[in-house]
Amino acid sequence: MNWIDSLARRVMDGGEVSGSEARALMEIQGSSVYDLLTVANKIARKFKGFQVELCGIVNAKSGRCPEDCAFCAQSMHHRTDAPVYGLRQTDHILAASRNAAAFGAARFGIVAAGTGLDEGRELDRICEAVRQIVHEGYLSPCASLGIVSESVLNQLWKAGLRRYHHNLETARSFFGNICTTHAYEEDVRTVRVAKKLGFSVCCGGIFGMGESEAQRVELALTLRDLAVDSVPINFLVPVPGTPLEFMPPLSPLECLKIIAVYRFVLPRATIRVCAGRERNLGDLASWIFFAGANAMMMGPYLTTAGRRPDMDVKMVRDLGFHVERCDDPPIGQGPADALPHFQTFQQAPGTQENN
Repeated sequence: MNWIDSLARRVMDGGEVSGSEARALMEIQGSSVYDLLTVANKIARKFKGFQVELCGIVNAKSGRCPEDCAFCAQSMHHRTDAPVYGLRQTDHILAASRNAAAFGAARFGIVAAGTGLDEGRELDRICEAVRQIVHEGYLSPCASLGIVSESVLNQLWKAGLRRYHHNLETARSFFGNICTTHAYEEDVRTVRVAKKLGFSVCCGGIFGMGESEAQRVELALTLRDLAVDSVPINFLVPVPGTPLEFMPPLSPLECLKIIAVYRFVLPRATIRVCAGRERNLGDLASWIFFAGANAMMMGPYLTTAGRRPDMDVKMVRDLGFHVERCDDPPIGQGPADALPHFQTFQQAPGTQENN
């Protein structure tokens, strides 16, 4: 399809696709999807080479979230089997970070359930964990603490944090169907403040929640306007007890098409495939890199184990890609190849893995 090649040449020459062009790409069906994937792969190889960045997370604080996000097992508005506990101790967070590093992760996210973290003892504990992860120097820490103030972000920066994660989850026009307890603009403002302070920002969404193809593009354009650095692409994992528990999975080709279109819209961003890839992609899991992704989250996720990390690392290497070290490594003690091989860190049991 010559028009897809023409758009790709423009993108690779430094141009952009328009909203209408991105919507046309998202509407592609049938065998033409393979043409889209092929061209998106060319864009990814130009801007990202054959490096794949792996990341891990720890569910540092679980459950009792006052937000009513329809996808989330940790919301106090839903009845699920998700674990409930307060903020983990620093040693627990460090053990998880070391395990992620042992499997080749370049980044590690500290995730805490809730609307947002305020200043106080919990923030102090997270800052201490960040300082220790930075000091060890095996990987770069990231934090996902919800809607936070500039003061909180400044404290995290002083502790050594250089990346903040905060998903928009979906398009502005669809957000009211997913969450009613806070405004979309609050999420956007958090991203803008983090960018203003100099943070690298990881920000994306969840697909398969009932949004339209046009709304998937709408989110991509918002992320481009915000100049986010990394885009986590999650596919819904329906959790019993949530409003979305009966949502059908997206087809593997639909998932791959989303990745490909996001590569067109955000050619220089890190496209990171996260939760739901096992359920939605099945045997086509490795195709995420052919579709334009250049990063992947390894399990355990927030409340489920996911695939074994060593299987993901093997998949990356079997494809001829290289596991990439972080592009902004912290100053610490000891190279990553000196890290001992830790026992696989087990997350608390549960049912929810959307990040």
